[in-house]
Amino acid sequence: MGSILYRISGNPTAKALILLSPTIIYLAVFIAYPIVDSFRIAFMSEDGTITLESLDFLLSSPLSEFWDALRYTFLLAALVVPVETALALVAVIVLFKRFRGRDAVVYILAIPLALSDVAAGLIWYAMLTGKGFLNKLLIDLGLIDTPIQFFGYANKELTLLAIFLAEVWRSSAIVFIILFAGAQLINKEVLEAAEVFGASFYVRLRHILIPMLKPSLQAALIIRTLFAFQVFAVVWILAGRDIPVLAGEAYYSITELHRYDVAAVYAIIIAVISALLGLVYIRLFRETLRR
Repeated sequence: MGSILYRISGNPTAKALILLSPTIIYLAVFIAYPIVDSFRIAFMSEDGTITLESLDFLLSSPLSEFWDALRYTFLLAALVVPVETALALVAVIVLFKRFRGRDAVVYILAIPLALSDVAAGLIWYAMLTGKGFLNKLLIDLGLIDTPIQFFGYANKELTLLAIFLAEVWRSSAIVFIILFAGAQLINKEVLEAAEVFGASFYVRLRHILIPMLKPSLQAALIIRTLFAFQVFAVVWILAGRDIPVLAGEAYYSITELHRYDVAAVYAIIIAVISALLGLVYIRLFRETLRR
């Protein structure tokens, strides 16, 4: 036993494998195996033959909302992720310097992290419904005479706005925490030296602060984009299938249609889109970091 431990301690490769083994096991059990099994469920029939029936159902069945789900998922991601990133970046810039009450502001901005997707959806539904807080406030102020109907099939644009607001409020905290943590690693002496030599705030922001935040920004964008394509609870609570999304259609395929193969195809599509976008982010940031 002692000789084995001695060999391992003297072998960097073996030592690295042992240290990485919990992560490797986790990825194999909870990531690799479900992905492989999804392909089996999606494209293999009960008698063991390859079939494309699930894909045919997805693309051509009148019960399928695939194309609308794909469009709305991309639309929400394209709207939500840039706005969240911009808001989080502004908050980090404002909070970069210490001032009285700064820690309290950080805690307040991080509050949505403590709420689940379901809780966030219910909060915004209660606030925006016909008898909710927003309509009551606007009526009391005399700005409107009748309540604004945010929800319902006939009000898709307003429902989409409600989903957008709920998602931005719920998920901006994730991006903010990642960027804020990265900002704490920046050497303040570099900024102070630039200020001493006459660099304006804009110059320091553009050439020092934001470039040093790029690694954190890359991580935040990858994580938030992956979550954006898995959006489900907020959309399901506020809109149901009036605004279909990929994860919601996967849930509907299992619970209502009992088509596990179709749900597996949705899962594969979400995984492929997320992986491709992750690679794009990594490549783009790698090029910018080299410059």
